Amino acid sequence: MKEYQTITEISGPLVYAEVDEAIGYDEIVEIETAQGETLRGQVLESSEDVVAIQVFEGTSGIDRDASVRFLGETMKMPVTEDLLGRVLDGSGRPIDDGPEIVPEERQDIVGAAINPYSREYPEEFIETGVSAIDGMNTLVRGQKLPIFSSSGQPHSELAMQIARQASVPEEEEGDDEDGSEFAVIFGAMGITQEEANEFMEDFERTGALERSVVFMNLADDPAVERTVTPRMVLTTAEYLAFEKDYHVLVILTDMTNYCEALREIGAAREEVPGRRGYPGYMYTDLAQLYERAGRIKGRDGSVTQIPILTMPGDDDTHPIPDLTGYITEGQIYVDPDLNSQGLQPPINVLPSLSRLMDDGIGEGLTREDHADVKDQMFAAYAEGEDLRDLVNIVGREALSELDNKYLDFADAFESEFIDQGFETNRDIEETLSIGWDLLSMLPKDALNRIDEEFIEEHYREDDAEREVVEAAD
Repeated sequence: MKEYQTITEISGPLVYAEVDEAIGYDEIVEIETAQGETLRGQVLESSEDVVAIQVFEGTSGIDRDASVRFLGETMKMPVTEDLLGRVLDGSGRPIDDGPEIVPEERQDIVGAAINPYSREYPEEFIETGVSAIDGMNTLVRGQKLPIFSSSGQPHSELAMQIARQASVPEEEEGDDEDGSEFAVIFGAMGITQEEANEFMEDFERTGALERSVVFMNLADDPAVERTVTPRMVLTTAEYLAFEKDYHVLVILTDMTNYCEALREIGAAREEVPGRRGYPGYMYTDLAQLYERAGRIKGRDGSVTQIPILTMPGDDDTHPIPDLTGYITEGQIYVDPDLNSQGLQPPINVLPSLSRLMDDGIGEGLTREDHADVKDQMFAAYAEGEDLRDLVNIVGREALSELDNKYLDFADAFESEFIDQGFETNRDIEETLSIGWDLLSMLPKDALNRIDEEFIEEHYREDDAEREVVEAAD
């Protein structure tokens, strides 16, 4: 192993050093400062005589007298089933005062792409306990379904609720004693110490930490480390899913901080910027992360992703949500207006979408009437939303009786279906039961998206109508 003292330039998180041999891209580097401190880095760019190194701990303390050693290998994540219940920093080192991790193996954090031929189509339901997701935009195993939010919205609370409540219903029934277990891997990037404390208190209070692995990259940690964290998370997820047969739910927050780190490094490298200053390769970079979700034929485990991103200016045409939407299978919107009304969680179901929902619901998965109930509630809520605009102009008195029922439905849908609180865990039966309660506010002949058989079985006459029928009998 050669050691160089040939640092020529330091620019932001980057160090440039002269070399006299071929150095591999992504190779791990150790930099020993004059004070005896050893810092880790990674080769970002390599030419015949100069390499650019991104330093994970930041370049503070590095000068021309520092020594550079190239280790001849790429960055690897030490993986083992014993990681469950542990808290690690953004580089995969324990920060929970627990014992040293003894890995079963060390895996390259870049990972191997899943062969499209080997992918199994995602179609099994994951229950999050959140009605607005389970009932209206269902998550399925192997899917990547991001949450689009904005600054100041309670997306962190929603992330904690999903991490705490998410489960695979059929595994709970115990039909298959050898069935896959469920695990959550939580990757936090660029969050504040206050947010980190809230996450950890919630994980410990609810016992969710026992089935979780937590990676924490804080706002005052180096931006370069932020680019490594999601790869550490996904490498751990792939190991648990495809080698230990776990169903793994990966929650990544906040992808906006990750993209800002990419922009910072790109600026330090003096790259030609793309849209709004972000690197031109950001789409490829995000795709490399998101496409690591999925199922593989012949393997029992799965990797499901819920990336969370805060849209700058609440603008979903911003490059980060825009590119994310092209890669993922839908999105869940956290709505500022619903949040200002006090709804918890403030999910706006109308612009939200789960493209794989139809394959993950129905008989044998959730319930045979699920798709019809979802379609009818979407239609009725959309009608009520349109009528709210009209009421502002003409008033409720000018509307028909049916229109007024749609308005009442929209209000009840928000207050009873969406607003469940961050501590309430609803199973799919309860979610669909609430849905039928709400649809029963409308006359039967308005339920034109539901099979007659389901209407006869589940429709609930209101009290006034029921009294009339009973009196007639």
